[in-house]
Parts: sequence; C-alpha cells; structure tokens
Amino acid sequence: MAKKTPQRHQNAPKQLLKIKLRKEDTVKVIAGKDKGKTGRVLNVNRETGRALVEGVNMIKRHTRPNPQKGVKGGIAERESPIHASNVMLVTSGGQATRIGSREEGTGTAARRVRIAKKTGEILDKK
Repeated sequence: MAKKTPQRHQNAPKQLLKIKLRKEDTVKVIAGKDKGKTGRVLNVNRETGRALVEGVNMIKRHTRPNPQKGVKGGIAERESPIHASNVMLVTSGGQATRIGSREEGTGTAARRVRIAKKTGEILDKK
C-alpha cells in the first residue's frame, strides 16, 4: 500500500504548469483518438495541464431531467479536456508549430510576444 502524504505536503500550494497555449488559439491534435482534427481552445487549466478544444475529445453525458432547473434529460455530447502535450498551435498559414517567445521593443516599452518556431510569425494579436 502507498504511503500516506504528510500533512505539510498536502497543504502546499499546487505548482501551475507552464502551458503556452491561450484561449481562442487554433490548435491541431497530434496524438490520441482525434489525431488530425483542428479546433479552437475554449479553456486552459494550468493545474491539470489540460485544454478544452472545440469539437475534440467528445464524450456522451447521460443527464436526468430536472424540471426545477429547466434541464432536459437524455444523452448530451460535449467536449472533454485533452492534455496540452497532445496539441500543437496552428499558424495563420495552417502549419502546426511549437511556440516560442521573444522580447519586442526596447527599454521599459519591451513586452514578451509569442512566436511560431517554424515560421517566426508573431502569434499575439495585440
């Protein structure tokens, strides 16, 4: 049987993973049952390292009708989070690429922008 985690470690703050994906990015699935599909990122969870991608990793959810809340019963299909390592960002040209960063500007006006590793294109809209 596994050892119980000491109390001092249970209350320690969780380490957030460094995920370079952002909401509204277009990504392509590179591994798993939906390999090859593309979709828009709806949500990124840095605690679990997962991203919710539109139209990818669909699951069936069985719901019981609840008239008080106005919920219809039946089988609903919705997205399930996919691990961030299984997706790659897609550039405006439609090419899947890794994400890097670079300082744009000089002095105090400098800001970090995300760039595509393959093309060098700036990915941030601002």
